[in-house]
Amino acid sequence: MKHILRKSFLPILTVIVLLVQSSCNKTTSDIALPVVSTTDYVIDAATKSIYIGGIAATDSYGVTAYGICYSTANTEPTINDTNLAATIDGFSFISNITGLTAGTKYYLRAYATNSTGTGYGSVVTITLPANLSENYGVVSTLSGNAEGFSNGMGTAALFYGPMGSAVNASGNIYVTDSFNSAIREITPGGLVTTLTGTGNVGYLDGTLSVAQFYAPSGIAVDAQNNVYVADRGNNLIRKITSGVVSTFAGDGSAGLNNGTGTAASFNTPTALATDAAGNVYVADKGNNAIRKITPEGVVTTFAGSTTKGYVNDTGTSALFDRPSGITLDAAGNVYVADFGNNAIRKITPAGVVTTYAGDQGSDLVGAPTALVIDKDGTLFIADGNGRVLSITAAKVLHVLAGTSGTSGLVNGAGKDALFSNPQGVAVDASGNIYVSDYNNNQIRKIVMGQ
Repeated sequence: MKHILRKSFLPILTVIVLLVQSSCNKTTSDIALPVVSTTDYVIDAATKSIYIGGIAATDSYGVTAYGICYSTANTEPTINDTNLAATIDGFSFISNITGLTAGTKYYLRAYATNSTGTGYGSVVTITLPANLSENYGVVSTLSGNAEGFSNGMGTAALFYGPMGSAVNASGNIYVTDSFNSAIREITPGGLVTTLTGTGNVGYLDGTLSVAQFYAPSGIAVDAQNNVYVADRGNNLIRKITSGVVSTFAGDGSAGLNNGTGTAASFNTPTALATDAAGNVYVADKGNNAIRKITPEGVVTTFAGSTTKGYVNDTGTSALFDRPSGITLDAAGNVYVADFGNNAIRKITPAGVVTTYAGDQGSDLVGAPTALVIDKDGTLFIADGNGRVLSITAAKVLHVLAGTSGTSGLVNGAGKDALFSNPQGVAVDASGNIYVSDYNNNQIRKIVMGQ
């Protein structure tokens, strides 16, 4: 027996030796230039700086340096221009370019260097605004006070773990009251009623007074005032129309199956958004995927797969890490709060996924949980670390309220205000921002202060 094992081991050992020799004999001419792409950028109003980064291809060999190079004169900057080295996290990195001049045009691109030379990403051209003053919001409590389940005006009402939020055409705010397994409705003046849900965990379609949910999270309203709910605990997408709750998609099992209506499956669907054509997009958190549902209920996987990761690519070749928020702009681009990657990802209508802001190794956007875009194209972000951020259409980032890493319940202006794990964000036609303050069991209101 020992003799047989010894004979079978020799060919394997020979192959290993040949592979090692081949690797050791690899010459510079055999090594290709590293492939790197430049990610999108954000201008930080607070620090008057630019956050921009890159993503290296997984097959880039022997890379010894990564970073961003930039210039005000050279339209194709190289490492001989000003450059800032970065530390890569996985296959991505982000750099904070400081010491910049307002009103000036910059050319920037990512680079990666190995023994063959330096590979460059595409050039991004940025003109810093002449005025980079900070913007902030003034925070107050619209409704809620403590853990419970009661209707009423303002702080007389009680919630238990409010999560998703959405505003309809009349300016009323819908909130998924997660641990009460109910959908609450709030007037602009702060009067809270229960739209549907009994306060008990369950699964029952029917009229508003009898329907049951299990820990609902995401919510969206379409142009016809239909309300869609990510019934997270039941792994279903529910629809509320004409006073009746029905199951729009999902069979209740935790899985990733495409199909029509109840032939499809989800895994912890967490956030929803609708487009002008009536399609519903789902941040399917447990599947690390973005799903699309047509008005007829046909479910497909728009981007991502069950594999957790951080890869920019097209459709199911892209990877996410627990997507938790979703919204769309007027052009049909989808934005995803990629919670586990500390990033906001962008998906074109063709399914091309890129990084819009943030990065795995950055706290620029810390654990984003919810997104919404207003009529002017400003993206609002609920940051699970305790902030509400905005990114304008000109890509200028502002911290509207809250302080990263500091939890509390304080009303006031800008960073003086405190939240505790904000989980939902919505905006009305007047620009008022509503935040589901999860641990504080309140709905907070932000009015722009500057």
